[in-house]
Amino acid sequence: MRKCLYVLLMLLVVSCARMGSPDGGWYDETPPKVVGSTPEDKGTNVKAKKITINFDEFIKIENAQEKVIVSPPQLEQAEIKAAGKRIIVELKDTLKDNTTYTVDFSDAISDNNEGNPMGNYTFSFSTGDQIDTLEVSGYCLNAENLEPIKGISVGLYPYDAPDSIFHKEPMIRISRTNGGGQFTIKGVAPGAYRAFALQDADGDFVLSQKSEMIGFSHDKIEPSWKPDTRQDTIWRDSLHILDIKQIGYTHFLPDDITLLCFQEPVTDRSFLKIERNEPNKIGIFFTYGNDSLPRLRGLNFDSTDAFVLEPSEKNDTLLYWITDTTLVNQDTLDIEMTYLMTDTTGLLVEKVDTVSAYAKVSYEKRMKEQQKELEKWQKEQEKNKKKGEPYDSIMPPKKLDLKVSANGTIDPKQRIFIEVPEPLARLDTAGIHLYQEIDSAWYNCPHELRQISPRRYELKVDTQPKMTLSLEIDSAAFQSIYGIASDKLKVGIKVKGEEDYSTLLVELSGIPKQWSTADGQGAMVDTDPTSVTVLLIDGSDKVAKQMKADASGKAKFLYLKPGTYYLRAFIDMNGNDIWDTGCYDEDRQAEPVFYFNEEVECKQKWDVKRQWNLTAMPLFKQKPEKIIKQKPDAARKQKNMNLERAKKLGKEYIKEKGVNL
Repeated sequence: MRKCLYVLLMLLVVSCARMGSPDGGWYDETPPKVVGSTPEDKGTNVKAKKITINFDEFIKIENAQEKVIVSPPQLEQAEIKAAGKRIIVELKDTLKDNTTYTVDFSDAISDNNEGNPMGNYTFSFSTGDQIDTLEVSGYCLNAENLEPIKGISVGLYPYDAPDSIFHKEPMIRISRTNGGGQFTIKGVAPGAYRAFALQDADGDFVLSQKSEMIGFSHDKIEPSWKPDTRQDTIWRDSLHILDIKQIGYTHFLPDDITLLCFQEPVTDRSFLKIERNEPNKIGIFFTYGNDSLPRLRGLNFDSTDAFVLEPSEKNDTLLYWITDTTLVNQDTLDIEMTYLMTDTTGLLVEKVDTVSAYAKVSYEKRMKEQQKELEKWQKEQEKNKKKGEPYDSIMPPKKLDLKVSANGTIDPKQRIFIEVPEPLARLDTAGIHLYQEIDSAWYNCPHELRQISPRRYELKVDTQPKMTLSLEIDSAAFQSIYGIASDKLKVGIKVKGEEDYSTLLVELSGIPKQWSTADGQGAMVDTDPTSVTVLLIDGSDKVAKQMKADASGKAKFLYLKPGTYYLRAFIDMNGNDIWDTGCYDEDRQAEPVFYFNEEVECKQKWDVKRQWNLTAMPLFKQKPEKIIKQKPDAARKQKNMNLERAKKLGKEYIKEKGVNL
């Protein structure tokens, strides 16, 4: 039956290719064809800036501004439109002498009625005597996580051009990446080049803002080509192959350029805002942090010892807790603030500003709310008194609410934290007790309390498998700067056993030599295995655990919860335990990142081992497909509507038309 349908389809499509109507006629499945153009495609000595391309049927363009790329890049955007059976392109920039121009339409062109895609199409011409036809291609990946980057501009500069050219002149040839992060730069002349990527925020095709994502490489690119063949599969239907043919084509090289793109740290520092959402604390916000903290001087109050500072990790957000309750009750605090900011030359300079911290809720309104709360409590006590139930005549003071991170069951080696809602004036460590149950008896467990921020403390204890602990805190062991004391607290903690977990051993090889500019000489240095940090990540590409490799290149993950994991690693070039981005002007690439291409299944009681050669696979192939968020663009395909229609017609129609069954 399938064979009959196929034969019928071929016969009727040939005889009725131009028919198409709602009453059952055959559809047009022929893609549009170019029948001529002005100027001529691949023409030379062209001076006109208007291009007209003629087709054999009515056509349309999909997402011209996104898909169509003109190279060399045009500072004034070209006008591209479809008009009946023509496409008209008007270039606005002045044409350069002896230059090949390409208008890459990608797969944007299709016929107007059935939407049959034309396929990838590029129009080119030259303003000189010869036209350049070489191509280079590759991939743009996010340097931090090897995600393909869609829509970033990629281009070429001459290999011997100074590094400063990226700041001054547009790239000489340009392309843009698709959904898979792939790009192809066409119309390239023989020679030597360097590749660059730019997420151009302002449309000037040069690196002018630190917020622009960039990629660059020192590798020499020398375009070439060779004759090659590829397989072309012809499908009978969605399940069956009719034929496989070897098709000759021109293979342009290189086709695996890989640019690792990053955003430079935005280090320009300026004052953003001051806010006082709660009466007892003032927030001061900057665009970027600095070790030199602002100096504050009260203008309508005495600022001596008036604050306890709680800075963010990067010192870009500073929280000042007001220690004096008299100042807490003052609705407006005027402050002279002396701080460092970046001037127009990029240098940090001292600046003095006068700012006012206004309480979001006034003192009067807060007093009314407190009175309402008191009256509500008094009514409840009166009700209890009338019912003969226990009651109080004095409203008890609020207690300091302690939050213990480990409450119930925890993992072995899990850290335990105690967090308080406001900074402390006093902490009695003698009032903190930790006991361990051994053979049904309780013993003191060695521990240490360490402050890691103004409101966060770590209870350092070696939590081993199957431990049973009891954390007991005496009343008033913690007291805040406002005199609020903690209540008595008891927290039971149980540590899970080893049988609940898996162990993963990762053995690394292929650790690459890296380009180092730390000494200013650009020397090649050997990477120490201990500089490799291995990250265990989940299906959302989020870090579950991380571990430094040892001198033999091994990283061992203990007490893993059962599940499916993936592996990422980075070379920690500066030894600060975090991944660092790059900087173009310092000729510094982002720290190298790698992915293990397979998922790692960890089950209870399993000891899992994986051998990982970091450089055995090209970077653009490393990241497992399951965790890639940026998926490739869907290929535009013909709909094969005639085949579907033939299937629906069935045997009776086939017999009626006299097709031999």
